Amino acid sequence: MTAPPEGTPIWADAMFSELEGAKSFYGDVLGWTFGEASSEYGNYTQAFADGKAAAAVVPPMPGQEGHSAWCLYLASSDAEATVGRIRDNGGEVLLEPMRVGDFGTMALAREPSGAVFGVWQGGTHEGFEASGVPGAYCWAEVFTREPEKSDAFFTAVFPYRTQRMEESDVDFVVFRNQEGGEPVLGRMRMTDDFPPEVPSYINVYFVVDDCDEAVRRATDRGGVLRFGPMNSPFGRFAALSDPQGAAFTVLDPAKREGDMPKLSDVS
Repeated sequence: MTAPPEGTPIWADAMFSELEGAKSFYGDVLGWTFGEASSEYGNYTQAFADGKAAAAVVPPMPGQEGHSAWCLYLASSDAEATVGRIRDNGGEVLLEPMRVGDFGTMALAREPSGAVFGVWQGGTHEGFEASGVPGAYCWAEVFTREPEKSDAFFTAVFPYRTQRMEESDVDFVVFRNQEGGEPVLGRMRMTDDFPPEVPSYINVYFVVDDCDEAVRRATDRGGVLRFGPMNSPFGRFAALSDPQGAAFTVLDPAKREGDMPKLSDVS
């Protein structure tokens, strides 16, 4: 497998105090199945969509119990070098590059406006395998109250070029890989609709084959509907929180409505 360009979203995982509850919830809402927990790596458990690796869940390490959140990992060919750029551009390194057996090397960081993300230099674990099927990762967005800080940071750390959404009442930017120009990540300015105690975060999107049914299953299982369901040019989507507080969005890409937004180059 060819290594993805630097900065490409490559993996997602989340810590859950109630691991079995998380597996039951996401198994029902996204159709995931789960592999065996790896005791050697803190009971890290992979989730599968259509038999292919889609994400992972893990119990918190001692002292890290609390609010659950999804963490998006961005691809790096050299985690040490990426961490150096993170520091040089005002980011905070939460976990220094650490080898995870022969699977790869990981690091955790916080960008200047507060959103936490991971860095992954792949070894035998190359990242997402599932694509385009229900339960597969499909998109992510940085939600921040300080977009200028986030934009400057991400374009300095990763080889992104930036495009801004035109003719819109929202401040939304798309980061594209310089190599190939594929859109890899969005950035949304948080408005006053977000409670002030909600920090900057990265929201991950997962594919579903019926947005409304996924919302029904999620809320029946104790999840909270935050926004939607709503039709868009990208599909019908809804923002949710799971029963342990982790935010995520479900998207049915088959139900598209409206014209694609126009984007203009920023950098």
